[in-house]
Amino acid sequence: MAPLPLSSKLLAGAFVASGTLHLVKPNIYEPLMPDFVPRHHDVIVASGVAEIVCALGMLLPPTRRIAGLASAALLVGVFPGNLKMADDARRMGSPTFQAIAYSRLPLQIPMIQAALKAARS
Repeated sequence: MAPLPLSSKLLAGAFVASGTLHLVKPNIYEPLMPDFVPRHHDVIVASGVAEIVCALGMLLPPTRRIAGLASAALLVGVFPGNLKMADDARRMGSPTFQAIAYSRLPLQIPMIQAALKAARS
């Protein structure tokens, strides 16, 4: 098995940090939740757990493939929240919030690539 690429290690670190934040301060993520998602708090907590599990799975060779694929799927799954954040930022008119919100959108691509690299390593 090939070593875990640096981009995948960075993604795992970001997942641990973000997942922990989901669990410790779930209210931060509440405004990002699209209206069609039920039980916002439960989904936020579950996604935090999923991020941490995916991160740990990418770091362990026996689970790296499935964790990399699950990580890519998770990133696709949270994309509607990123779109909502960008739309909210547009409507609010805050240039700083807009810059943050819109910069998150293209970051999904290298993050998904890093997850898929982990799955192939």
